[in-house]
Amino acid sequence: MAYQKIVKTIPVEKREKLSDKLLDFVLKSKKESKMPSDLAYTILNQWQLGPLTTEMGLAVLLEAAILLESEKTLEFLDQELQLLEVVKAIKETK
Repeated sequence: MAYQKIVKTIPVEKREKLSDKLLDFVLKSKKESKMPSDLAYTILNQWQLGPLTTEMGLAVLLEAAILLESEKTLEFLDQELQLLEVVKAIKETK
């Protein structure tokens, strides 16, 4: 999974803030019909296993946020967290 590789480059100290914001984007999105059921199931499964700040939890959240709210997600990564390399890597996977 490409998103797991990307998440490994995110500093641990930024993961909680990122997880909270990505979850917010996913839950408040008006584009929920774009979410494949298997991705939604994976998010729920990861949530049951523990915090979504783990590499796998963040990877599925990032995938869902990019799918549903790409512009908001990339802007947050760039402007708020200043993760320019992460933004670049995401754009390359699209």
